[in-house]
Amino acid sequence: MAFDLEHHRVPTNGIVLHVVQCGPTTGPLVVLLHGFPEFWYGWRHQIQALAEAGFRVWVPDQRGYNLSDKPPRVTDYRIEQLGADILGLLDAAGAAKATVIGHDWGAAVTWWLAGHHPERLHRVAILNVPHPAVLGNALRRTPQQLLKSWYIFFFQLPWLPERLFRRRQFRFGRGALRGTSRPGTFTTDDLHHYTAAWAQPGAPSGMINWYRAAFRKARRVGTVGRITIPVRILWGRKDAFLVPELAQLSRQQCDQGELTYFDHATHWLHQEEPAAVNKLLLEFLGRAAAISTT
Repeated sequence: MAFDLEHHRVPTNGIVLHVVQCGPTTGPLVVLLHGFPEFWYGWRHQIQALAEAGFRVWVPDQRGYNLSDKPPRVTDYRIEQLGADILGLLDAAGAAKATVIGHDWGAAVTWWLAGHHPERLHRVAILNVPHPAVLGNALRRTPQQLLKSWYIFFFQLPWLPERLFRRRQFRFGRGALRGTSRPGTFTTDDLHHYTAAWAQPGAPSGMINWYRAAFRKARRVGTVGRITIPVRILWGRKDAFLVPELAQLSRQQCDQGELTYFDHATHWLHQEEPAAVNKLLLEFLGRAAAISTT
């Protein structure tokens, strides 16, 4: 059966996040965390599949994005604050523990939560973002990765990135999504949804401030040790932003890590190959559900 998408505003960590909720209210909680430049809609192919499997799915617009609050200071986007937002959502859901699945920046938050608050998590799934320590080493020692990460340095400039992003009704943002994904991944209708999210007051600055805060406190972002809880890493080899070797190095940071490469997928693998991604996630989550009910 299909479940309705419920739109809620949930107070957490001193702000209010817009959260799409779906699935049976008594199901085990799964939180899906999007990255840049997305919002909850980036998980559109996963929400119903997880809900129909019996999970209660919460999908926030993270701070700075779409309909969620957009604090003005760069320091409001430090990784500790981003992680605390999600812990507050677990509290609001009445869940002592949950499973968290993250993509891109959402995966960075997921790594941080797994490293600093494993007691709140059953397990986590990571899509196309490396363990923070692995990424830090790659930026220092791997010229190919440094070249792929040029935009991180561009985003440190004041006002210019926002101006480029807004230019000609967000043509830059639409082009970035289509230019780094397989043809047909983002339909014209999809891009209308994205453009509406980017047009929310304060959204471009809020989104880019994640990069600014991370750059200013790079050592703090990288202070995530070994991960002791189960981790499932899914990785598209044709990622335009990250070299595929980072996935294997990240798995080595996990006591209970599993890795699956998608040879023909890009950074947007959950939107390009949703059936295969959903199958692997449901297998992984099925084990989590079994553990949580014993």
